[in-house]
Amino acid sequence: MYITLETDYAVRIVSTLCKKNEKIDAKTLSANTGVPLRFAVKILRKLVALDIVKSYQGVQGGYKINMAPRDISLKTIVEAIEGTYCFSRCLAPDGECNRGASGKCCNQRAFAEITKQVNKLLESYNFELLSKNQEAIDKELAENEKKTG
Repeated sequence: MYITLETDYAVRIVSTLCKKNEKIDAKTLSANTGVPLRFAVKILRKLVALDIVKSYQGVQGGYKINMAPRDISLKTIVEAIEGTYCFSRCLAPDGECNRGASGKCCNQRAFAEITKQVNKLLESYNFELLSKNQEAIDKELAENEKKTG
């Protein structure tokens, strides 16, 4: 079970925009993130529609993060791209148990607890924290390089 490639790409795009905190054109953003340009533009449209990213038109146009990194969680991005996260279809807002056992099924209760925990974890990771974690990883790698290099 994986997040979709589109969500993975969206996380890369938002991470880059948060890190740079400046206007970046789609082509540069695509090159910096490894996201194909057409896919990047599609994702950026979704992020702009939700006010996570601001779009600037014209020759000097581009995209800039529109929220503080600490206010953007992984849950925000997952839901922007994939919709509400639920471990099972039976928990989806428009879903129902195809056995007619909704609310009286031990599996559904377990799935609900898993959904709750995953959503809690997704909410706990924001892009400010992710950036700090990346800085720590980069520092660790540089120190290891010095020791072995």
